[in-house]
Amino acid sequence: MESHGSSFSSLGSYLRALAATPERLARRAGSAATSFEEMSRARARSGSDMQRSLRWFDLVGFGLGGMVGAGVFVTTGRASRLYAGPAVALSYAIAGLCALLSAFCYTEFAVDLPVAGGAFSYIRITFGEFAAFLTGANLILEYVLSNAAVARSFTAYLGTAFGLSTATKWRVTISALPKGFNEIDVIAVAVVLTITVVICYSTRESSVLNMVLTAIHILFIVFVIVIGFYRGDRKNFTEPADPNHPGGFFPFGASGVFNGAAMVYLSYIGYDAVSTMAEEVRNPVKDIPIGVSGSVILVTLLYCLMAASMSMLLPYDMIDAEAPFASAFRGGSDGWRWVSNVIGVGASFGIVTSMLVAMLGQARYMCVIGRSSVVPAWFARIHPRTSTPVNASVFLGICTAAIALFTDLNIVLNLVSIGTLFVFYMVANAVIYRRYVTVGTTNPWPTLSFLFCFSLTSIIFTLVWQFTPPGEHKGFMLGACTVIAVSVLQLFHCVVPQARKPEFWGVPLMPWIPSISIFLNIFLLGSLDGPSYVRFGFFSALIVLVYVLYGVHASFDAEGDGSLNQKNGEIMKESNESEDHILKV
Repeated sequence: MESHGSSFSSLGSYLRALAATPERLARRAGSAATSFEEMSRARARSGSDMQRSLRWFDLVGFGLGGMVGAGVFVTTGRASRLYAGPAVALSYAIAGLCALLSAFCYTEFAVDLPVAGGAFSYIRITFGEFAAFLTGANLILEYVLSNAAVARSFTAYLGTAFGLSTATKWRVTISALPKGFNEIDVIAVAVVLTITVVICYSTRESSVLNMVLTAIHILFIVFVIVIGFYRGDRKNFTEPADPNHPGGFFPFGASGVFNGAAMVYLSYIGYDAVSTMAEEVRNPVKDIPIGVSGSVILVTLLYCLMAASMSMLLPYDMIDAEAPFASAFRGGSDGWRWVSNVIGVGASFGIVTSMLVAMLGQARYMCVIGRSSVVPAWFARIHPRTSTPVNASVFLGICTAAIALFTDLNIVLNLVSIGTLFVFYMVANAVIYRRYVTVGTTNPWPTLSFLFCFSLTSIIFTLVWQFTPPGEHKGFMLGACTVIAVSVLQLFHCVVPQARKPEFWGVPLMPWIPSISIFLNIFLLGSLDGPSYVRFGFFSALIVLVYVLYGVHASFDAEGDGSLNQKNGEIMKESNESEDHILKV
């Protein structure tokens, strides 16, 4: 009977805790969840500290290395062939503008709160633990999937470096597995595991390796641009190879350009990874704005030039979707086929650097989420000798390798884009909320009402753009949405005063720039296909389930509510003892 009594008692306690979860979530969200001091205390869970060894040029290098490679060499071919045609350069410009606006939002947070964790940390102190976990977990999923996609693309470009056709895939096909998961890529797995070992060793040494590889890669990029414009033909901007295919610079219309922008948005994940390294930057006030915004601007320029040179080399309907630049030269005369091999080598360098930066970023996200204990605190541990999150790096490296082994590129690209856009949307909302709301002194409802109304208007605009047939009614509805959105934005700007001013660096033209970022992210989200939303909804539901069943009861915020269990108390004690030992040494 005692056994049954204790079981019912435990079950009752669990149900009471579960029933209290919505109240706890509301209380945390209303109080902005966590202060910088609490984040510093949470950092103690990692044991050793990360070393502040990075400067602005390291961040620019990480940004260039992280972005250039993944985008141009993985998504350009598909975006041009299927969506934008020769206007793919405009797709990159639109995506780059959206990324730059989001980069401003990231920079304000990173300068004010120079801690690891990027979007997870920013949203946690603004909207609370639940919103942060939903965002951070989706971001980690996005990183893992994008790295798997890039690793599989590495195999294709490595083949071109050795003069092999892209049709000659270095993969083993297993007919018993379903299509899209039946091509085993051992080379991709080897690359992922090798990079995992490198990032576990040292962040500073990883930066040096990234700088060397990025410098070599930029030389290849310039070479491709020069050769492309020199050898290309302007008629390829307007004339397809097959007359039956749509022609002109916009063969698929304006919607195709925006659909292409949504796909190539994967290219800009790298700057987000740079913001996760804020805890390792020597002078955050100076170095982070230059590193984040500078890298986005430089990369956008390179992307547009490369996309334009590719469009000049071949008609859009002849571009190889998997290795577009290398194949563009292979189809020509024998005197130019050597360029394909050179591009294969350059692309391989670019893909390795982009994976290096992205895998650095994903490990730091997992480390910070581990500090909050919404996932096991084991992920938060910093190795005392290397000063890197070894546990998180190894775990995510294995997950990335497993996905890269089986999963086809088509399966993951759109899911990666939807995760990226969702996270950037959340950060733009967070920076507005943080500027206009101070807990305890400012009424949050005017700001929350503005964010809701502006997002709703942006969603309606996007739905009208996507699903309403062309005509006067469509133009009227789009114009009405635009007038409403601008009016709401201007009313908020005039009526609601800012509650705080950034001490060092802030987003200019507040709230216009973050609001434009919100609109662009929603608009690009509307360009993705239905199955992507189904997968996104499934993974988000799974994340919520993990949080409700585990994270909310074991988290760092739960400790503040007096409900942290004994095991987490022991982890904190162990972390403090580790810190004391390090200080004595």
